[in-house]
Amino acid sequence: MSKLKVLVVPSDRTGVSYFRSTNPHIALENNYPDEFRVDIDYEPQVNNDEWLKQYDIIHYHRTFGPYEQMAELTKKLNSLGIVSVMDIDDYWEPGTHHPAHLLIKNAEIDKKILSNIRVAQNVITTTSIFATEISKYNKNVFVLPNAVDPTEKQFTPNLEPSNGRVRIGWLGGSSHLRDLEILNGVVGRLISDKLIDKVQFVLCGFDLRGTITEINKETKEKKTRPIKPEETVWYKYEQIFTNNYSVLDKEYIDVLKMFKDVDYPVYPDSDKPYIRRWTKEISKYATNYNYFDISLAPLVPCVFNANKSQLKAIESGFHKKALIASNTDPYTIDLISMVQKGGGDYNPKGNSLLVDPMKNHKQWAQHMKRLIENPNMIEDLGNKLYETVKDKYALKKVSEDRVQFLKSIIK
Repeated sequence: MSKLKVLVVPSDRTGVSYFRSTNPHIALENNYPDEFRVDIDYEPQVNNDEWLKQYDIIHYHRTFGPYEQMAELTKKLNSLGIVSVMDIDDYWEPGTHHPAHLLIKNAEIDKKILSNIRVAQNVITTTSIFATEISKYNKNVFVLPNAVDPTEKQFTPNLEPSNGRVRIGWLGGSSHLRDLEILNGVVGRLISDKLIDKVQFVLCGFDLRGTITEINKETKEKKTRPIKPEETVWYKYEQIFTNNYSVLDKEYIDVLKMFKDVDYPVYPDSDKPYIRRWTKEISKYATNYNYFDISLAPLVPCVFNANKSQLKAIESGFHKKALIASNTDPYTIDLISMVQKGGGDYNPKGNSLLVDPMKNHKQWAQHMKRLIENPNMIEDLGNKLYETVKDKYALKKVSEDRVQFLKSIIK
């Protein structure tokens, strides 16, 4: 049998492309060089039939061309004998709390994505939960989860030495303000419990890039300007993890409010209750897990969040982190709480600590306190979460599943 020729069309050059388009297919060609040849093209020649016909399979994220042309394009690919696969990793309609909600609704992108799902020949997604939702509109849906290559340097644990504090970290993007607001008051509770001197919160991914568009109320003129540091969501995140900076001394606050991505050897932050870690490129971002011991994954229960990938749990597991997470989908796929029934019972099969959304006001601090006072539990949970994810979500295993999927749809 000759090689199957696969065209991959990513939707961006960031994290979504990394996990759903580029990395999985580079691994596919590297691991199965006699069976697959992969081309990655961000601007495919959608109107050039002769160019398209060189491919057996076309994999695209959300859309292959203009949304309005997808029904026609899908029919054309079918007529050319090309098997097409739509990949989608996020629910098409984010809630009102999401920063892109108005943009998506005003441009009707949610309707366009849903239309693409309806006409797609095949659809792949990240979890069985999301697949169930997609199957309401397209029965040819398959699950290929996000996966990690444990040989990749950023996913190889290399824990930075601790100064004696238990380090609690969060690593994520700019769309999680509502999720992180769940942690409002947690630092204050640790202060009340006299534990703040034993803990260090680490905020990873700090990013000041972005713009703001202002509209003159009288002239309706629009002006776009760079966003100010104090206007960013990261500044709001930082307020949550510092109890509005109350746990820091004035000199350190002044250093932080310089908003400079540099080291401060004259004023080290290693012994402080809070550290800011700046954003990194996608090929290095996960190295930030080396700066903390406990990973946090707060999530507001809603349709959009329920259909997300459980990537936070997967990454935390490969880095052997103790994980405290919201007891809601998608984390319920893999996570089992070690502590149950108000903390009285321990489940030996537990691989995490889960927080009942109805008890956000107290359980987050309770679980943190439990780990601060029982550091052996941190290591135990990290090892158990690693055992949960190390085979199931290894890129090699998911590549094997991808091969079987692609061969099945070709038939």
